[in-house]
Amino acid sequence: MTQHHINSLHGYADHQRTIASIRSLLLDPGISAKRVGALGETYVAAWLASRGWTILDRNWGTRYGELDIVGADPEGILVFVEVKTRRSTTFGHAQEAVDSRKQAHLRSVAAQWMIAPEHRRSRAGIRFDVVTLTLTDGGLSLRHIPGAF
Repeated sequence: MTQHHINSLHGYADHQRTIASIRSLLLDPGISAKRVGALGETYVAAWLASRGWTILDRNWGTRYGELDIVGADPEGILVFVEVKTRRSTTFGHAQEAVDSRKQAHLRSVAAQWMIAPEHRRSRAGIRFDVVTLTLTDGGLSLRHIPGAF
């Protein structure tokens, strides 16, 4: 086993520890809805990184809106990820909150991100994903929807 492989495994273990610690915080019934949302985004960023993604930006925004996560997937595609975290499906599924109006806002903010001088570079493509986290009694369900819109 090469040093590169050892380092890769160490990085994977670090991501798994991070994911486990965030999961335990998310499942605490006493945390606020705002904190649940922030932890959900952190959880998803760690989850994506553990799958070979490079996280380029988090919570990047303008007066027109905010991008939860900007990353490059393992194939080098630039992906704008909208994260929705819910404690239940009582008021609908989390992905339903990413309606056509929200999608238009995300496209606009993504265009602004891409034209910023520090973000100009060649890309293998771009995509918009949605990742939902639904918290249940003692559990967590993650759904990744690549190319959601």
